Amino acid sequence: MTNTYRALVNKHFLVTIFIVYLSCTPPRSLLYLEGNPVLLNKINNIIESSGIDLNMGIKIVSLENNKTLYAYNSQKLLMPASTNKLYTCAAALHYLGNDYTFTTRVLKKKNNLVLKGGGDPDLKIDQLDSLAKIISKSVKKIDTLYLDDTFLDSLNYGEGWMWDEGPWWYAAPISALSVNDNCIDFYVEPGNIGSPAKINYFPETTYITFDNQSITVNDTLDFKKIKIDRDWIANSNNFSVTGEIIDTTKRDTLYRNIYDPSLFTGTIFKQLLNEHGTIVKRLSKKTQDLTAYKEIAVHRSDSLIVSAKNLMNESDNLTAELFVKSIGALDTLPGTWEAGLDSVKSFLAEQVKIDTSNIRLADGSGVSRYTLTSSDQLISLLSWMYKSKYKDDFISTLPGGGWPNSTLEKRLVEEGKLVRAKTGGLSGARNLSGYIFSPRYGPVAFSIIMNGYIGSSSKYEYVQNQIVKAIIYD
Repeated sequence: MTNTYRALVNKHFLVTIFIVYLSCTPPRSLLYLEGNPVLLNKINNIIESSGIDLNMGIKIVSLENNKTLYAYNSQKLLMPASTNKLYTCAAALHYLGNDYTFTTRVLKKKNNLVLKGGGDPDLKIDQLDSLAKIISKSVKKIDTLYLDDTFLDSLNYGEGWMWDEGPWWYAAPISALSVNDNCIDFYVEPGNIGSPAKINYFPETTYITFDNQSITVNDTLDFKKIKIDRDWIANSNNFSVTGEIIDTTKRDTLYRNIYDPSLFTGTIFKQLLNEHGTIVKRLSKKTQDLTAYKEIAVHRSDSLIVSAKNLMNESDNLTAELFVKSIGALDTLPGTWEAGLDSVKSFLAEQVKIDTSNIRLADGSGVSRYTLTSSDQLISLLSWMYKSKYKDDFISTLPGGGWPNSTLEKRLVEEGKLVRAKTGGLSGARNLSGYIFSPRYGPVAFSIIMNGYIGSSSKYEYVQNQIVKAIIYD
C-alpha cells in the first residue's frame, strides 16, 4: 500500500467515523444537556423526531433528592404566558392566605348609595341581585348611586398587553368593581335559512347595544365564520355581529369583554334595584367621602382558595390581576400593579431564593409579552411550594390530566391524577409546568417553555405530553 493510498484510506475512515458520530448524537441544539442518561435519550428522541425548531427551556427535577432528571437551556429567559400564574397563585397564598375574602359593600347616607368594590374576581349577577333585594326592603328611592372602585387603581390594562387584544374575554379590563368576568355572554344559534342568527345575551342590560348582520346558511360555499366584535378602538360598548352560521350548528356561547367595568357593574346594579322596587335617579362615578356613610349590605366572596382554583383551572386572567393588585393594597391604597408585583418579587427573592434581578414580571397573568422567566426559576418555585406549608393548597389549585372545564381537559387524559400542571399559551408560545407523580421517580417538578413558532400549537402540546409520559412510564 502506497503512502498516498494509505493516507486516502485514513482520510475516508475518519470521514466515515465523523458521519457515524453525527448520526448517533443529538443535533447541536440539544448537545448542552444534563440529567439522567436514560431520560436524556428518551426525551431527546421525542424532541428530535418531532422536528420542532424553536426557543425552548426544559427542566425536570426529582423532589425526593433534588436531582436533575433532565435540563436543556433551563436558564434561558422566555415568555411564560399563563404559567406565570404559578407565581401569582403562590404569592396570593403567602400574602393573602387561603381564607381571604373579597368584600363588595353597599353604603348609605340620606338618599344616596355607594356601591364599593373590593376586587372580587368572582362576583356574579345573582350576588348583586341579593344585595339589591336586601336594600329594597328598606330603601325605595335613591337620588344617586355612586360607584367606588378606589380600592384599586384605575389602570384597566397591564403593561405589555397587546394594543389590539380587543374584546376577547381573556383581555377583560381590570377594576375593583367587576362582575361576570367583565364580559357579556352571547348565546348564538342558527335562525331560519337566509335570516340572521338567533342571539341572546347575558346579562341583559342597556349598557350595550348590538347590530346583528349575520345570516343563516345551509352550505359552506365562501363561508365566513360568525364574528362578534366590539368597537374597542372607540372605547364603546357597541357590538356588531357579522358572518354566517350553518343551519345545523348547535348553540354556542361567545364571551366578549366590555369597556369600563365599574360603570358596567353599576348599571346592572341600578337595573336590579329598579326591578326590586327601589328607584334610582342617577348613576355617578364621582368619588365620595365615606366618613358619614353607613354600611347597609355586604357580600363576601368565597375564600381565596376557591378563586385560586378558578384561576388555575380556567386560566382566568382577570383573577390573576386582581390577586396582584389586592396584594399591592396590603401596602398602599389604592392597590397597584407596581406594588403588587414588587411584593411578588419580594416573596420570590426572600422565601423561594430566586435571583429576581434575572426575572421580569410585568403582570400577574402572563398576558404581557414583557414578562420573562426561565424553567429554572419556575422549578425553584414548584420545589419550594412542594416543601412549604402551602403545599396541599397549592397543588389543589392545579388541574389534573383530563379534568373537565380545565385547560388540561383534552390533554394527558389517561395520566389523570399522575399530573397536576398549569398550561400557558400566547401567539407563538406554548408552555406546561407543574408536578408529575412518577411510579419510578416519585414526585417530580417539571417546566417546559416553548417560544417562537408560527402556526398551530398542537405539535408542541403533543411533544410536551410525550415528555410527561416519558417520566411517568419510564
